Amino acid sequence: MKVLVIYDSLHGNTGKIARAIAGALGEDIQAVRVDEAKPEELSAYDLLFIGSPTQGGRYTVPMKEFLEEIPDGALKNVSVAAFDTRAKAKWVKIFGYAAGRIGEELEEKGGNLIAPPEPFYVSGTKGPLAEGELERAAVWGKTLAEVKNSQT
Repeated sequence: MKVLVIYDSLHGNTGKIARAIAGALGEDIQAVRVDEAKPEELSAYDLLFIGSPTQGGRYTVPMKEFLEEIPDGALKNVSVAAFDTRAKAKWVKIFGYAAGRIGEELEEKGGNLIAPPEPFYVSGTKGPLAEGELERAAVWGKTLAEVKNSQT
């Protein structure tokens, strides 16, 4: 199974989550920054994990540009999973979160969202990650890979 983890990160926290997911899936699985990913090559993967920090209720500008560049229908037959990093703050609930919006975009491009978008928490705007989040990310990634494997 071909898997790729794509992320953007402002303070390093989302990158750590992405690498934890990739690391749990094996040595040959890569976590790449969004500016290194090639939208036209995504259809070659069986499973994509895509994540961003939540900034003002949305994903980052580089992630927005990347998602817009994915050709319509390019993710047909591709299982996708969305994640974000976010602080536990009351005001964030007003604006929403990045993961849900990423999931919607991926589905609009034809992707099969195999799980609800997943949040990973930071202790403040710049982090660090809350205790246990790296381990939780690894388990989440491995679980979704097993779900995908059971579907084939």
